[in-house]
Amino acid sequence: MSRLPAVLKQISFPVIASPLFIISNPQLLIAQCKAGVVGSMPALNARPAEQLEEWLIEITQALAAHNREHPEQPAAPFAINQIVHKSNDRLEHDMALCVKYKVPIIITSLGAREDVNAAAHSYGGVVMHDIINNKFAKKAIEKGADGLIAVAAGAGGHAGVKSPFALIQEIREWFDGPVALSGAITTGGAVLAAQAMGADFAYVGSAFIATQEARASDAYKQCIVDSNSDDIVYSNLFTGVHGNYLAPSIRNAGLDPEHLPESDASKMNFGSDKSKAWKDIWGCGQGIGAVKSVVPAAELVARLKREYQEAKSRITA
Repeated sequence: MSRLPAVLKQISFPVIASPLFIISNPQLLIAQCKAGVVGSMPALNARPAEQLEEWLIEITQALAAHNREHPEQPAAPFAINQIVHKSNDRLEHDMALCVKYKVPIIITSLGAREDVNAAAHSYGGVVMHDIINNKFAKKAIEKGADGLIAVAAGAGGHAGVKSPFALIQEIREWFDGPVALSGAITTGGAVLAAQAMGADFAYVGSAFIATQEARASDAYKQCIVDSNSDDIVYSNLFTGVHGNYLAPSIRNAGLDPEHLPESDASKMNFGSDKSKAWKDIWGCGQGIGAVKSVVPAAELVARLKREYQEAKSRITA
């Protein structure tokens, strides 16, 4: 068993909903937490920056009210994602608000920062850092992260190329703390498989785009329903970091998804107006073949829970 901080022991179903750039909002996060999975969103989704405090107030009040009304089934804790890359000029402001509202879980991306980890630890928060290989995993823990999000091949948005089998195996050779696995996880069976490989949690993102609460266009949601892994393209053109995207959205932008030019890391522009140039390029993971319709977030979580139990039953039968 992994060593889990107290806040992570509160998670009754082993799923963390990944923060979806532009798409995640308080409505989706709250619905996820009430359904029993960790809800999350990027701090940068709140624009202007002042909106983040309004959202944190809304989230904390809504979850506190739910817990008072349903003490027998409390909400899961929530997470805020911080992009710690140097291009994010809001990081200090946004972390100060996370400290003020004691955000239970901080998810850090695109770099590991000791000062960010220390800020979260100052009030008892837990830091989960996303990584794409074992080298970055070791650096994150050395700099004070509490846990790791192993972003394996097939994950939506910024994703690595390592097999989840190899990545989890290498991490577990030296790390016995909390680990979440990301990469094409859209069924309850896949959640159970992540645990069987050695992860504590499954990290689920793309399936939540096709929910009623998600702040995505109807066309984006329907494209996920209509697509499968053959429609996913891996490219670094849009942010400077390699990620997975829906080919139809690339075609709609006038580009050929099979012949995209290369970019470089110096073009990362999180928090910048330049990022708007690709706002209609839709990030998505390879597991979307299991997404058959647009549903409320609670219904999606209910499906995952049902499939998880069914998978367990098949194994023990």
